[in-house]
Amino acid sequence: MLDAHAPADWLKPSLHPVYARLICAELRRRGFSEDEILQGTRLNWAELHGSNLFLSFEQTRRLVLRALTLTQCPWLGLQVGLSTQLSAHGALGYAAMAAGTVGEAMLLLQRFTDVRLRLARMDVDTRGGFALVLKEVLVSDDVREYIVGHIAAAMLRMFETIAGQDMRGRVRIQWPFPEPPWGQHYRDFCPQSEFGADQLRMELPLDVWGSPGIASDPEAFRTALRDCERQLNQIEMGTVTTRVQRRLLGCDGSYPSLEQMAELEHVSPRTLIRHLSEEGMSYQRLLDAVREELACWLLVHTELSVEAIAERLGYQDTSNFSRTFRRWLGVTPRDFRQTRVDHKPLEAQSG
Repeated sequence: MLDAHAPADWLKPSLHPVYARLICAELRRRGFSEDEILQGTRLNWAELHGSNLFLSFEQTRRLVLRALTLTQCPWLGLQVGLSTQLSAHGALGYAAMAAGTVGEAMLLLQRFTDVRLRLARMDVDTRGGFALVLKEVLVSDDVREYIVGHIAAAMLRMFETIAGQDMRGRVRIQWPFPEPPWGQHYRDFCPQSEFGADQLRMELPLDVWGSPGIASDPEAFRTALRDCERQLNQIEMGTVTTRVQRRLLGCDGSYPSLEQMAELEHVSPRTLIRHLSEEGMSYQRLLDAVREELACWLLVHTELSVEAIAERLGYQDTSNFSRTFRRWLGVTPRDFRQTRVDHKPLEAQSG
């Protein structure tokens, strides 16, 4: 079981919301309403589609589980991945499209994955051919097939778009899960599919590495590459919202005041308020959001008592925590835990 005292990895920013929007778009095409799609996910449609703040792994997990429940389609990741246009990857997609060769685009993925995706890392292996290898940072068995399927299908579509040719018959994919009863859907997607690997591995023949990009444009490539580098630098520095959120996630029962957080950020309280406001956020809203996510995560994925959870979140009085939780979600912590169908200690691992 995942360490109940270390949920921060599950709640830190991990995925650009465009990939969640793609799930929503697929569900809308299937006839589901906005309310149906987001039921039980604690996500807001307007914020999801209007903000570029990254989703956490846990937020992504809730949306994926809801999508799988609605569609009853375990191979949904393949279908959403295949519908992922190159433009969905932002500057990274534009740089890949303007790259000189497929190999150059693959190296871009290895270098700049973090600008869109922090659930996993992509490595290029050139031993005996070349392959794209996915190294998962955090694994949850209930959504792993979806996430891996989405990434594999989106990457293959990217390579086909860059090269302007069908590659499904040439690529060999090793899937990091046992063959499911619906394995034929994976073979329809990629005839050379193998199951039971430790990691997702997409192998292509050596000659594909040098395949020229049909939209190769050195000037456009340099412009997009600079944009990727700028975004990566911003991520490494972190926005004010992200830095404050990470600090709050690292707290254990004692949360700093606005003044104390400003001191940690080496700015005045007024400056911190202004910086957060410029990013569409306030300190109290951020603190409430972190506490709410932590409370729900601990209620769903651990066996900690409500009293222990209240203490973890800095509430001296359990009844005060229960009142606040009811204000957040309209139910008490105990009722929330009892009505969650996925309430069980979460089997997972950090990579």
